[in-house]
Amino acid sequence: MESKVRRVLRALGIASLSSLLLSACAPLPQSVSQREAPGETSTVVEDLAAPWSIAFHEGAALISERDTARVLEVSDDGDVREVAVIDGVEPRGEGGLLGIAVQGGWLYAYSTAADENRVQRFALSGSPGSIELGESDTVLSGLAAATNHNGGRIAFGPDGMLYVTVGDAGDRESAQDPRSLSGKILRITTDGGIPEDNPFEGSPVYSLGHRNPQGLAWDDRGTMYASEFGQDTWDELNVIEAGGNYGWPEVEGVGERGTFIDPVQQWAPDAASPSGIAIADGAIFVASLRGERVRRVPLDDLSASTEFFSGQYGRIRDVAVAPDGALWVLTNNTDGRGRPASGDDRVIRITLE
Repeated sequence: MESKVRRVLRALGIASLSSLLLSACAPLPQSVSQREAPGETSTVVEDLAAPWSIAFHEGAALISERDTARVLEVSDDGDVREVAVIDGVEPRGEGGLLGIAVQGGWLYAYSTAADENRVQRFALSGSPGSIELGESDTVLSGLAAATNHNGGRIAFGPDGMLYVTVGDAGDRESAQDPRSLSGKILRITTDGGIPEDNPFEGSPVYSLGHRNPQGLAWDDRGTMYASEFGQDTWDELNVIEAGGNYGWPEVEGVGERGTFIDPVQQWAPDAASPSGIAIADGAIFVASLRGERVRRVPLDDLSASTEFFSGQYGRIRDVAVAPDGALWVLTNNTDGRGRPASGDDRVIRITLE
């Protein structure tokens, strides 16, 4: 227990043991409540087809669609235009055009091709209303692809590095193999290089022991968080450490085994299946697919959560912070697993109070 205390203290920057025990050692959230959304809500856009990820460029929203391989530009008033269709995407099961991120005038995209998952970047040009993509430049390739467990979320950290979630692609044991990129969170430079300060020399692996890691976000102190799909027992919210091992397939959820890092919160998959996450207003917002809700986990008490939108909009794939500080929440009912209602899929905007 003592080593886990030191490990989580270091990751969270918490000086108080009592604060740590509330967050890292509780196998389930100690405080859960239902409430209305934390601000005024409105619908930005409707009739999207299996949307997956939201990113922003010069104030304009860009949205990926998994099965069409389209990148769409969506204005604040709901106007939609097709920016591009990504070549070579072969959607199947959970694969297709997945996460997108913007940095330094480039759009980065994670997608499934014929025999691999890959990350490409495209030069962005034009202004909102006329954004275009240049030719593709592959920055990471050879990631195992499968019908399930493709990972697919990408995000830039406060260090300027690109972080990439990679699922185990159905090969459970690969998550514990440091030579494999499956079941990992990777860290690379903007052009695909391996940073010299990565925890494993010459490797893009940043953390291991993941089944199907999803959302990525950082707080103001630089602490990194990730959501993760479990199998049958527990989904997870983790604090990610460089070189950390999160246990899969040896452990699912809190295992209290010193060699593995336990989640700070866990949920039954039918109440969660956590996907994209975002940090705003002193909290982590977690999109839930099977759970059909958004959770708000306060940064000052990682054992607590508030739930809203429960069952209101169906499956929730992503949540992102817009340039004006509002939350954009992306539904995902047209992906073959939901129950589409009229207008699905849509973006819901929340003006935080």
